[in-house]
Amino acid sequence: MQWRSIVVGLVVLRLSVSCVLWLAFGLGSNVSWGFNFHLSFNLHKLDLLFREEKGTDQRNNAWSQRIQGHTYEETASTCAKVGDESLKRSYLNLFDGNKDEYVRRYSSFPDTLKVKMKDMAKEMFYFGYDNYMKYAFPEDELNPIDCEGRGPDVLNPSNININDVLGNYSLTLIDTLDTLLVLGNVTEFQRAVKLVIDTVSFDKDSTVQVFEANIRILGSLISAHILLTDPKHPFGEVGFEGYDNELLHLAHDLAVRLLPAFENTSTGIPYPRVNLKTGVPLDSINETCTAGAGSLLVEFGILSRLIGDSTFEWVARRAVRALWNLRSNETGLLGNVVNIQTGQWVGKQSGLGAGMDSFYEYLLKSYILFGEKEDYKMFQAAYESIQNHLRRGRESCNEGEGDPPLYVNVNMFSGEIMNTWIDSLQAFFPGLQVLNGDVDNAICLHAFYYAIWKRFGALPERYNWQLQAPDVLFYPLRPELVESTYLLYQVSIIMRALKKMPKSGMNHDRMESFFLSETCKYLYLLFDEDNPLHKSDNKYIFTTEGHVVPIDKRFREKQWNEFPCEEGALTKAEPNNWALNNTSNCNRIPEERRYALPLKSVYMRQIDHMVGLF
Repeated sequence: MQWRSIVVGLVVLRLSVSCVLWLAFGLGSNVSWGFNFHLSFNLHKLDLLFREEKGTDQRNNAWSQRIQGHTYEETASTCAKVGDESLKRSYLNLFDGNKDEYVRRYSSFPDTLKVKMKDMAKEMFYFGYDNYMKYAFPEDELNPIDCEGRGPDVLNPSNININDVLGNYSLTLIDTLDTLLVLGNVTEFQRAVKLVIDTVSFDKDSTVQVFEANIRILGSLISAHILLTDPKHPFGEVGFEGYDNELLHLAHDLAVRLLPAFENTSTGIPYPRVNLKTGVPLDSINETCTAGAGSLLVEFGILSRLIGDSTFEWVARRAVRALWNLRSNETGLLGNVVNIQTGQWVGKQSGLGAGMDSFYEYLLKSYILFGEKEDYKMFQAAYESIQNHLRRGRESCNEGEGDPPLYVNVNMFSGEIMNTWIDSLQAFFPGLQVLNGDVDNAICLHAFYYAIWKRFGALPERYNWQLQAPDVLFYPLRPELVESTYLLYQVSIIMRALKKMPKSGMNHDRMESFFLSETCKYLYLLFDEDNPLHKSDNKYIFTTEGHVVPIDKRFREKQWNEFPCEEGALTKAEPNNWALNNTSNCNRIPEERRYALPLKSVYMRQIDHMVGLF
């Protein structure tokens, strides 16, 4: 009888210890014997947590097996522990003395630090804005090292890196208008609007990319006009005496000058560039990227509904439909470069980064704004194809074994991997996943990009996930990771890294307008919990350039009949129930995870190791 008691006691002890460890680390998922954890699986994960003590070399193992190594040093960035007064303490806080490094580092963000970060974001914005106005205005951009302005490269028309964006129309000032309001500077906003009205003209012999002119100029003019005339006054009384819709007139004028891009194409997909005075250049190429041709619908659609002219929305929607009808029958994927006359795919790479990114973004955002069922049907189908063919790694972000989820570049027809790099523009995708309600996948992908940031102090333009090294050593102060962080409403150490960078952005003599219109805006909003965008009863969405537009019922009303139905297209308007259908995944998240880190420490460590942090 005594030995039986000993055996029973040992079994009970093992179960008790397993329960405690499961509660402490949240490492259980499967059910054995009626409990919500699997004993052997939990012990395996605990072994991963403490394997660094063994010092074994496992560099040739899979990512999911290479978890040992580095212990992070505590720095000034380490956040304070959650105070005892918190009513909803993490279940991990039951074991404060045994918190792992990730819980200690990321479990809280003090209010005093939020205020400091907000002030740093504002300082960063005004450093760029004030110096642009002092040294560069009315030219398009500031060269921060030389402290001089830059316009189009008229001596080298083939320099599309510059000429696609700069049109000799005070780009940075226009692109920055709504950021001034977000930062609460009504006086400077009004002064900037008057400067635009008094000095900007689009009657210029400038050849620009349709996509860039649309998202940076047209989108900002529309956004600023809406905020100026919004009867709800979310930012207070921002209008001024004598304003007579001049920004809307400028937007209309620019859009008319972009329309020739949609003419004389066999597919309805627009030419990539137009001359603002003469139309499509005679030597224009017949190739364009999917994002460039398919990311015009938000701005063109809002303009159409503001002025009651369906032309702009119709041409933009026709281009989206044309691209959609060219997708692969086998995978449902699109390529990244297409011939606008033949409809043949010139670039067969399908991914989430450059050439593809905002196409997916605008399918969903167009639906949110306009309520067209067609847009959401396309987005749902595209998202399913992305999950089926681009996503690699374990099925669940926060459970199970295997490599962390990763989205790769594949051949649009076969789904086979084409290369082993991803680019920084792909970092927008977690934010889009949040809008779609797929928060779990968003958390995992965001953690991957943040790990790359932690390793290199910035997000390389192109990162090779197989070599764990950048392919392109360059960071032009892009906003995509900050945007996704904002939409996840997390806080990070990105601000400190930006603060330490050279004021010009990695010694690069160019301050692109998106740094002020997006990067600084999202950083500021991350830490300004009392911003009108957060407190207002009105709901807002951001364009792909970060411009603020309200989700307004007037954008779901048209002054014209439905667009002609085309093959594969749905045109019936969807009821305004997006918010009801996509409110939250909270009910599906276990109670113990709601107040803990969004990603379990074991998986955060795995992702850090995946990018070579240790």
